[in-house]
Amino acid sequence: MIIRTSIAATSLGLLILGGALAQMAQLRPFREYPGVEYEDFQLPADYQEKTEWVFARLMYPPFAGGGYMYRQRRRFGNWKEGRSSWTTDYPRADRHLAQAVRRLTRIHVRSVEQPVDPDDATDVYNYPWLYAVEVGHWDLTDQQARKMREDLDRGGFFMFDDFHGTAEWEVFVASMKRVFPDRPIVDIPREDSIFHVIYDLDNRYQIPGAQYLRSGRTYESDGYKAEWRGIYDAKGRLVVAICHNMDMGDSWEWADDPRYDEKFSTLSFRIAANYVTYSMTH
Repeated sequence: MIIRTSIAATSLGLLILGGALAQMAQLRPFREYPGVEYEDFQLPADYQEKTEWVFARLMYPPFAGGGYMYRQRRRFGNWKEGRSSWTTDYPRADRHLAQAVRRLTRIHVRSVEQPVDPDDATDVYNYPWLYAVEVGHWDLTDQQARKMREDLDRGGFFMFDDFHGTAEWEVFVASMKRVFPDRPIVDIPREDSIFHVIYDLDNRYQIPGAQYLRSGRTYESDGYKAEWRGIYDAKGRLVVAICHNMDMGDSWEWADDPRYDEKFSTLSFRIAANYVTYSMTH
């Protein structure tokens, strides 16, 4: 893998700075919700720092079709109050990734994440990079889908992660078609600049979730093969990046655990660094 020159990195930083500064005044105050796995996670000392980039995590209503996440919904109630599928790995994964992007790029990164409610009037438009997890269990309303489409048409970028196999793919696509009924989901070509903007990522492999520590398998359900897919806009810009049959969130979350193989977290941090930089410069 090849790291670009410091001159290129400086240029990227200059491109990023103008848009980021214009957005900072509009951001909602930091807020934190109880997660499926974590509550009362310790805040870093600099959590209120004003920065260029924030890990923006999409909140969403869960799919009502059954399964574990549906049982969690029935148990805990309103998804807007946390303890829902959108809080998977939250906030540990978010904060580990924030540390990594600080180290691997010249982007000025906030140390804490920001949950983004799609029903908020304008908040979704404030972030150049938006992340959604467990989207094999999401179910956007028509209004939320329209807002996501508008954000993407304005220059936004969405990354989707941690869903596996045929059944969860179908649930994901059902909502995604409401966002982009007119654009296909395609495989991202290996020559696409998103795989080369900082690191050359030609040699990618499946990144497993924490279940790997118990099972030794890198796959879940019938998701045997990692799929790097996306949606392009009319100008050929990648606006949706889909990590299917892998679990980037777990690889960030468990990066500090010696039981989780370093090679998986190393690749996932580099992928995220590329995706974040791409979202802010393309």
